[in-house]
Amino acid sequence: MQKISHLPIAKLTLIAVILVFSAQICKSQSVLLPYSYQYDQKFNSSIYSLDNSFHTSLKPFLIDSVIGPRYTQLMQVGVDSNRKTWVDRKLLNEHLFDVQNKDFTFYGDYLPDLVLGRDFAGKTKTTLNTRGYQFGGTVGSKFFFYTSGYTNNGTFPNYLNSYINKIDFVPGQAYNFSVGKTTKDWTYVTAILSYTPIKQLNITLGEDKTFVGDGYRSLLLSDFAANYPLLRLTANLGKVQYMFMWAYLEDQEAKQFDPFGNNRRKWAAFHYLDWNITNRISVGYFNALIASEANDNGNFHGFDPNYVNPVFFSNALNATPSQPDNVLAGFTAKYKIFDKTALYGQLLIERFNAGDFFSDNKADNTGGLQLGIRGADLFKVKSFNYLFEYNTVKPYTYASQQPITSYTELSEPLGDPLGANFREAIGILNYTVGRFDFMGQINYAKYGLDPNALANFGQDVTKAAPSTETPATLGQGLSTTLRYAQGTVSFLINPKYNLRFELGGVLREEKNSQSDIKTALITFGLRSTFRDLYSDF
Repeated sequence: MQKISHLPIAKLTLIAVILVFSAQICKSQSVLLPYSYQYDQKFNSSIYSLDNSFHTSLKPFLIDSVIGPRYTQLMQVGVDSNRKTWVDRKLLNEHLFDVQNKDFTFYGDYLPDLVLGRDFAGKTKTTLNTRGYQFGGTVGSKFFFYTSGYTNNGTFPNYLNSYINKIDFVPGQAYNFSVGKTTKDWTYVTAILSYTPIKQLNITLGEDKTFVGDGYRSLLLSDFAANYPLLRLTANLGKVQYMFMWAYLEDQEAKQFDPFGNNRRKWAAFHYLDWNITNRISVGYFNALIASEANDNGNFHGFDPNYVNPVFFSNALNATPSQPDNVLAGFTAKYKIFDKTALYGQLLIERFNAGDFFSDNKADNTGGLQLGIRGADLFKVKSFNYLFEYNTVKPYTYASQQPITSYTELSEPLGDPLGANFREAIGILNYTVGRFDFMGQINYAKYGLDPNALANFGQDVTKAAPSTETPATLGQGLSTTLRYAQGTVSFLINPKYNLRFELGGVLREEKNSQSDIKTALITFGLRSTFRDLYSDF
């Protein structure tokens, strides 16, 4: 199977030219906070306070008056104004390059991820050798730009190695260029331009991810899959926040029609409306549409005016019924039961039959449910943050009768990493004191896998959805149990780009009647950046 680079050199060159040119003509700024659960949870005490009605469920955040003070505080951890030498300041306090004046700012850093590990259960050594960079800055008060790039090679524990070998893709990142080899090689890039012409509107263009929800997982739109080209418009109208996003996705598994062997392409459109009824209560409405650029025979999909409908999509209005789009809808809700503590939830609806909605035996109803609680200062201990969450998704959710329009990006789910046909419980605790950060996480999940490549019991969302009369019982197929526990201790070196020493451990077991895959992993290394790179699936 032929593949193309997800962001070729020509694209990077064009983005670089745009960045430089825009910096010369714009007088504006809007700083986006790179999304990472581990980093964003440090803002829990601010964003879940009863004193404000901050919109918490759309990420990445814009740094505003609510999270700005906490962000400034985090950037000053360990800063000593008495440090005089250039090496001392650059290593512990500052960006490698940092230019600040009244008209523009610019910064740049070298981003390492150098990690060694040992999987004692799998009797394998693990490594990670990442050489990365980041450049960002502002022009005026309304324009912000950011790009980061990474060249990587590494070896993985057995369960991740199997995942990568199956789809030739490193989770959430990019293609593995060393197919069939033990050591994997991959590269990937993030690049965004953010412009806020007025306080109420932000426009973001680039190659990035978006997350919808208050949880660790999102059933609606998560940051698990790889970066994708996007144009995102976000309007903030006080109590109401509205997001509209177009994205251009790829599918490396769908039947090919392109004589050059490139990946099939598909368009995606997303709407999300969040309403803070009071400082305690918020509700939201989400919908998404995935449309193939062309069908299996190379016939291009006609333009459907519903792609820009600001309220909802409807399958009944599709311009080309022979090429059905994949449409999802969902709801979010949040209630701050105490100061700094919130209950939250999501309801996902894909195929819907009111008469069978609460039954669990047909594929004419697909969807999912999330319930959780999260907050800050647990037991009145400052910077002790927590989250407990339950997720479940019915079989065949996210799948489409045409696999090209599955709810995926490059064979990875745009929702929960487990795909569909699962139940999952997650608990995460995090405590920060000075430069030290302690994190503990436990996952427990039950799901039904396909016992062989020809079967389809609804967990693999890249496979074609069956007819609506197909039996669909949650957990059907090869009954599998996943137990996962992770702990990390890190010591922060430089807060500007999260440079840290990190010691980590993972215990994992995935068990069914056909196999019992165990992992007992210890890692240690020098790490950086605020990225979310998931391995807990």
